[in-house]
Amino acid sequence: MQTLQWQKSTYSGDSSNCLEIAATPGAFHVRDSKTTGSPHLVFQSSAWVPFISHATSKRRSRQSAEGWPSLDS
Repeated sequence: MQTLQWQKSTYSGDSSNCLEIAATPGAFHVRDSKTTGSPHLVFQSSAWVPFISHATSKRRSRQSAEGWPSLDS
């Protein structure tokens, strides 16, 4: 079995309330940083880009509607 190299977002800072991602050839693995021993999600590479695009577009729409500052600056 392959050992996954988990990374968390630099936006997380020292917070443990975040997602961690491990990239492998052909897939992206996603887990909760608070429950690292629990099962995790696996996205095939072909599904990863649409997932991230959808997740970030919803966040931007919500931020804009609620007057939040943009993260794109």
